[in-house]
Order: sequence, then structure tokens, then C-alpha cells
Amino acid sequence: MSTDTELAPASVAGEREGIAPPGLEQLAEIATLIGSARDAMSDEMVTRLARAISEGATLLDRLTRNEGLLQLLRVLERPEGQHLLIGLSKALGLMDRQVAAAPPSSGGIAGLWKLAREPGAQDAIRLLSIVSQCWVESMRDAR
Repeated sequence: MSTDTELAPASVAGEREGIAPPGLEQLAEIATLIGSARDAMSDEMVTRLARAISEGATLLDRLTRNEGLLQLLRVLERPEGQHLLIGLSKALGLMDRQVAAAPPSSGGIAGLWKLAREPGAQDAIRLLSIVSQCWVESMRDAR
């Protein structure tokens, strides 16, 4: 006659002898870790964490419903979109330093004439013109 331990798989026999299989031992360690973390956190911390998770889920839901933002992300995924974004970030950093170091504008026609004669001024105006033309066309197409 055979006993239950002889017919049972090794993991079940091991459990009967007080030896837990590796998977259960790891789960027990995780449960102990979570219990310790819960004990270490105050009620205020738990409330803030729950609020942050809730607000994060709400924000993620809003972002994924925004078709315009998803289109922008698709454009920025392409190499030329990444190049454009890197160039824009560099330009913003340089602009910040240059504006901070420059004296205030004197204004008037003479100041405008001086600005128009600076290298790159026409390129900047052309860039803004192209962006505004494309933007206006897309706004008209949306109607």
C-alpha cells in the first residue's frame, strides 16, 4: 500500500514536509516587503500616493483621447520630427541667454531697420511665414 507522500508530486510532498517551492517562497518575500512598506507609510502618504495614481490615470485618459496630441506625437516619432525638436530646444536655450544679455530695444523705425539688417533676420521671417501659411491652411481644411 502506498501513502499520499509517495504518490504526490515532489512540490506537494515538499509542502507537507514544510519546504515551500521556490515560487511560493518568492511570493511570501514580496508579501512581506509590501506589508513592511505599508507599515512604514503614514495615512497621509497613502492618501497622497492614491491621489497621485488617480490623477495620473485621469491625465493619461485625457491624453489618449486628444487626437491632436496623438498626431503631434506621431510626427515627433519620425527622425525629422526629432531633429526639429532638438533644434528647437537648442534655439530656445540660446535665445534665453541672448535676450538676457542684450540691452532693451530702443524701438522706432531705426531699431526695426537695424534688426532687419542682422544676419538671419530674413530666415526667421521666412520660417514664421511658412509656419503661419501651413497653420492657416490646416485650419481652413478643418472647417
